[in-house]
Amino acid sequence: MTRRIEIVEVGPRDGLQNDPTLLPTEVKLEFVERLIAAGVRRMEAASFVHPKLVPAMADSGEIMERVPRGKGVKYIGLALNERGMRRAIEARCDEINFVMVASEGFGRRNQNASPEETADLLDRIAILAHDAGIPLSATISVAFGDPFEGEVSADVVAELARRAEAAGAVEIALGDTIGVATPWDVRERHDKVREAAPKARLRMHFHNTRNTALANVFAAVEAGVDVIDASAGGIGGCPFAPRATGNVATEDVVYMLERGGYETGIDLDAMIETARWLETEALKHPVQSMLAKAGPFPRPAA
Repeated sequence: MTRRIEIVEVGPRDGLQNDPTLLPTEVKLEFVERLIAAGVRRMEAASFVHPKLVPAMADSGEIMERVPRGKGVKYIGLALNERGMRRAIEARCDEINFVMVASEGFGRRNQNASPEETADLLDRIAILAHDAGIPLSATISVAFGDPFEGEVSADVVAELARRAEAAGAVEIALGDTIGVATPWDVRERHDKVREAAPKARLRMHFHNTRNTALANVFAAVEAGVDVIDASAGGIGGCPFAPRATGNVATEDVVYMLERGGYETGIDLDAMIETARWLETEALKHPVQSMLAKAGPFPRPAA
């Protein structure tokens, strides 16, 4: 049987949160519709953070009220604290993704917490998601490197994963928030996290800041990871990470995987068109995707 790799589309959340263009709610909803038409069935659609800190996510509640339901699509809401968790529950998110942090420097600037404090907080508030019957996942940010402190210990990442699983997280994502990971880093952290949290699904989230994201996706898939985050057009970046650039582009990932014989369920042509729509009509600035520029594999003339 062909192996299937699930793509979690993060464009509507991580893709837009740091973009200089603040899209109207109606355009964001069109973005969501285009992604669904391209075959996306799981996406980050909202972030329940303070609107003064991340203005692009200020309409997350309205977005969740108006996204298409009943189409087999699961919408993920991001939460960094108890208030965010409660808002995500009230907004009827299909999943809640809680953010842990693997280092002190970034943690203090992003959510005013240390690694241990984010784990302690998850211990306290995970019950909210469990009681609501909403699946809980945890993303470990700066899992490969911190913009302020440099190296991040793989052992710290593994311990956070252990605690996330113990708190009831059914999926754990390792976030390369500043795009410093290499394929060897991916394998090391994969193996340590697998040992520390053997029951949870493992997901990988790569930024392409240093042009290693596709190589890291390959390394993750080779290691056995079946869930990859990606963003249409390669848009995105973290507001609290200096010089952070976009996520790995969904269409670039889909092209590579499908050429390798993997299934993704994503319509590559439709995703390329979505990236081009972002560039020319929605955001009105260049996107980083290579497939949006080069197109798919050449097709013989009819």
